[in-house]
Amino acid sequence: MEPARPVLLQLFEAAQDVEDSHHDAALVKVDRLPARRYAWRVDRDEILCVLRAFEESGLDYVLIGATAMGFHGVVRATEDIDLFIRATADNVERLRAALKAAYAGDPLIDDISAVDLLGDYPAVRYYPPSGDLYFDILTRLGDAATFDTVEVETKTVEGVLVQVATPAALYRLKKNTVRAKDHQDAAALRERFNLTDEDE
Repeated sequence: MEPARPVLLQLFEAAQDVEDSHHDAALVKVDRLPARRYAWRVDRDEILCVLRAFEESGLDYVLIGATAMGFHGVVRATEDIDLFIRATADNVERLRAALKAAYAGDPLIDDISAVDLLGDYPAVRYYPPSGDLYFDILTRLGDAATFDTVEVETKTVEGVLVQVATPAALYRLKKNTVRAKDHQDAAALRERFNLTDEDE
């Protein structure tokens, strides 16, 4: 198995070619915290800091989306980190604690609430003060998926344990969406891992 770190570095290098990556409004309503200016490069050290904070807080989460694909060696540009978290009030509190550890002093973290993430529109977009990336945090994606339904692998990057959706889980999440980018991702995953619709 290839070490995860070089793949992670490729992901950050690919971020120079970032495209617009908004979720389809029909799938997710996102509470938009005040936007800040984006950097062209996603900061590798910043992501590792956040992932370390997730681990230390005991957050139940799984990375999905392009960042998760990068951990499997399927790299494309992205400026966000998509993740499912377990849908409990205690876990939302662990999320806030982790983000506060990574972004000390950011008052916007207090705007992330269990009411939102456990309610009718279970998604929050968080823009950290660095402006280098943003997080789309979900507890469910319609009826298609939740934290509990996504198969997970644990990767180790510089001593940090990272919870990542399996290639088959990512393929299932992406293959039937309306976004062309997701169809391209699904095709790349299918080719790289010899996946079929029987891998449902």
